[in-house]
Amino acid sequence: MPDALQLFDTARRAVVPFEPGRLVSIYVCGITPYDATHLGHAATYLTFDLIERRLRDRGHDTRLVRNITDVDDDLLRAARARGLHYLDLATAELATFDEDMAALGMLEPWREPRATGALADIRRIIGRLIDEGLAYATDGAVYFAAASAPGFGHLSGLDRAAMLAAGPTRGEDPHDPAKRDPLDAVLWRRSAPGEPSWESRWGPGRPGWHVECTALALRELGPTVDLHGGGTDLLYPHHECESAQAEAVTGVPFARHWLHQAMVGLDGEKMSKSRGNLVFVGDLRRRREPAAIRVALLAQHYRTPWEWHDDLLEGAAQRLARWRTGTARPGDAALAEVRAALDDDLDTAAALAAIDDAAASGHDVGAAAGLLGVVLGGA
Repeated sequence: MPDALQLFDTARRAVVPFEPGRLVSIYVCGITPYDATHLGHAATYLTFDLIERRLRDRGHDTRLVRNITDVDDDLLRAARARGLHYLDLATAELATFDEDMAALGMLEPWREPRATGALADIRRIIGRLIDEGLAYATDGAVYFAAASAPGFGHLSGLDRAAMLAAGPTRGEDPHDPAKRDPLDAVLWRRSAPGEPSWESRWGPGRPGWHVECTALALRELGPTVDLHGGGTDLLYPHHECESAQAEAVTGVPFARHWLHQAMVGLDGEKMSKSRGNLVFVGDLRRRREPAAIRVALLAQHYRTPWEWHDDLLEGAAQRLARWRTGTARPGDAALAEVRAALDDDLDTAAALAAIDDAAASGHDVGAAAGLLGVVLGGA
């Protein structure tokens, strides 16, 4: 096999060789299904889709797990606002998400487990953390003691002040009076009236967000996963806490390699549900074929924050049309260049440029485009 696939490792802050065994385990954090698929989702899952396609092209077998957070503050809040049962809302939004992912040509995950299907695993992990003095119960809630995790903050690279500042924007409350340390993470919380609740030895309630992924990753892929990631907005506190909790239970590294997708912006701000400045895949699909959306996303490097504007979609549609004219000659001159570009930390801009040049010279670019997940068979 040629030189290894090179990928940026968040924890090491450097582009390094990604050299897994023949079977590659991948965990990417999935959606909380309370709204339609937006471009931030699509960009993240496209990045991991490209990695999986290139790994398979290099001869690996892959097992990608993408979880579903189907019990969470945001989902419960949205369900209440719409007068729906939270699982009914989740089911409807998941159907839309699955349709959008299929339209964009994403590979199906090996497994897609739900948080509500892992309550036994979650309670077992929390119980062990309590028994080993790494977590504590207070009035029916349970918290992970961040100070018990050696090097807590290393993954995100944030110091204590920065973590305290980031926590409130991403689901943690440093001012919770039940916490011994403001950085401690919620493992189990008491359910409010009308919220779902499960029994546990420390009282009825529901799990915290981070431990859901800890339990699902350990259950589905074992104590150490080859590649773990998601959007950069998950880096702290979600991935920092998820990793610390897993390593506290297993005593071994949780992930060999961490990779994160940069944020997508709109009108000068990060695209997010809280701001309401989202561009939905479903809306774009009504304007252009899904392949054009995929090509527009491919033009952006996964580590560079970027901003969406409609010209990107129109330009991608024109590019796709040019690729479809480059079929006069047999062979695929661009395939080797696309492989090399992907191996260079997913340099998708270089991959697209190679296909552009080959198509302009009249070459068939179907195989090269196919490695990027773009099917040229028709609009």
